Amino acid sequence: MQCALKDLGHRICIIGPSNSGKSTLADRLGSKIGAKVCHLDQIAHKPNTNWERRPDSDFVADHDAFIAQEKWVVEGNYSVCMPQRFAKSTSVIWLDPPLLGFLWRYINRALKNNPAREGNLEGATQEFSWQLIKFTFFNYPKNRSKYSNLLLGYPKPMLRVTSMKELNRKYQEWGLKL
Repeated sequence: MQCALKDLGHRICIIGPSNSGKSTLADRLGSKIGAKVCHLDQIAHKPNTNWERRPDSDFVADHDAFIAQEKWVVEGNYSVCMPQRFAKSTSVIWLDPPLLGFLWRYINRALKNNPAREGNLEGATQEFSWQLIKFTFFNYPKNRSKYSNLLLGYPKPMLRVTSMKELNRKYQEWGLKL
């Protein structure tokens, strides 16, 4: 589907599996449209831990405060707060690459262990997790169906990107730094 950058509006949701490119895209889009960016992993987890979750009530309160702003880009899934995020958004970008592609990207990212990467948790004590690989491998196929159902009838622009090649074309089309 063709979707010009101006069609996305000024409150953009980016969803998809781990390592599909959500964080990088969010940062680039935020810079391009002059919007604040929220990486949900950063508010869902306690800093300086091995990705220890915060209580959902605290996480959802921070999420809802962020989406109350006029202009934003939010990347991440977290079904506990998807309905209110979708309701306030002006568009959704669903990054949905093949399973083995994002699992390979995850292993590569974990090996690099770059603390400065987009979306990384401040002071995270570990990047690699067999639990995340298992979760992604077994749950993302189910989530794909769940996201499809959640977005069924979504009345605003929705773009589903199914490959890194397609995502790179969007970067070029929208004038984003690769």
